[in-house]
Amino acid sequence: MSEFKLPDVGEGLTEAEIVGWKVKVGDVVAINDIIVEIETAKSIVELPSPYAGTVTALMVSEGEMVPVGTPIIAIGDPAAAEPEIDLSNPAASGGGEGESLVGRNKADRGPVRRARKVASGAMAAHMQAQAAFESGAAPMVEAEDEPEPAVPSTPAPAAPVAVRTLAKPPVRKLAKDLGVDLSTLTPTGRDGTVSRDDVHAAAGSTVVEEVAQQPSRTPVVAGERETREPIKGVRKMMGQAMVSSAFTIPHVTEWVTVDVTRTMELVDRLRTRREWRDVKVSPLLVLARAVMLAMRRTPEINSVWDEPAGEVVFKSYVNLGIAAATPRGLVVPNVKDAQDLSLMELASAFNALVATARDGKTQPAEMSGGTFTITNVGPFGVDGGTPIINPGESAILCFGAIKKAPWVVEDEIVVRQVCTLSLSFDHRHIDGEKGSRFLADVAGILEDPASALLF
Repeated sequence: MSEFKLPDVGEGLTEAEIVGWKVKVGDVVAINDIIVEIETAKSIVELPSPYAGTVTALMVSEGEMVPVGTPIIAIGDPAAAEPEIDLSNPAASGGGEGESLVGRNKADRGPVRRARKVASGAMAAHMQAQAAFESGAAPMVEAEDEPEPAVPSTPAPAAPVAVRTLAKPPVRKLAKDLGVDLSTLTPTGRDGTVSRDDVHAAAGSTVVEEVAQQPSRTPVVAGERETREPIKGVRKMMGQAMVSSAFTIPHVTEWVTVDVTRTMELVDRLRTRREWRDVKVSPLLVLARAVMLAMRRTPEINSVWDEPAGEVVFKSYVNLGIAAATPRGLVVPNVKDAQDLSLMELASAFNALVATARDGKTQPAEMSGGTFTITNVGPFGVDGGTPIINPGESAILCFGAIKKAPWVVEDEIVVRQVCTLSLSFDHRHIDGEKGSRFLADVAGILEDPASALLF
């Protein structure tokens, strides 16, 4: 039997949360099969199996935070007799939610012996409850080699056996938070498990709000004045990074309001072109191109202050970060070498980047090495703000909402589409003249996209 220990998936990981198991006890896995999702301080990562064999134990529950190096799963020789799985029993083979790997590998494994008769009394109850707790499935119903003998007319008194109520770890946590004793409930869930609705019904309350895909978040319950949510994973990392940046970098923020009517016209024209039919086009794309062009005249914006070395590091490449809000917190994946991409390639990269981030699948490597960040608050109807610089960078640009507003054009007041740009920069090596020039260049391109030919 081999035990798989939680690995360091990159950048000095010390701990991670088990988000969800992709296998159950008794499943047969091959090398590189995905077995579990974990949440690190930056993203959700899928871990492949380093071993081939039968899953004999899930050693950590979903929702549990564990240090790197902790054994999380045991995988045995698929030809070994232990543990023996009764494939004719759906509950034992992991049937139910999703197709079990056991079913897919049944033909390859050949004849499977009937499971032996389990031990009786407290040991059987304990083994069944433990299996259910680890896998989140119903306890295995074992086949028996021969019928049970008839019960004698005057049976000897037996000590009562305490059987653990079947409930998945998130449901157990909810019951604990609401003060509900699981052993008093009548299960209505699948395979005789206690469901969230059972717990809420017992608590006599109705859930008002519960954030999707966040099993560790404590729900807001009607009548409660306060709720608490653990600070961990992506949200914990984001908080630490923002505190470090705010108190180690002297921030300066400048604003400019710009007429972006011509940019919106360009976006509309691109959307009608046949080659752009399958690509999502937005004003953010034009802004990103304007940023990289403006950097040519103000390279300090794409540099970084290296305190230990006493140097300013100028970078000839642009790893352009786009701040994306996800259910687990704010992440900033970046497009590598964005300066080398065509407008269409940049649009495709943005679309893939945002979709991956919203699915919680952004990998740590995709969020490292950024050189400049754009945060787009426009979709929320916000005009601007004072963004905090991402650690390891020297500037961040906030893109505000685009709105129709009265605007003076050649001594006439007309309706134009305008927005506000807010630039925060590191004032240690980017002075006001450089920051203002960069912001003015970006604004000029958005006002007249044809001026990009001058850079």
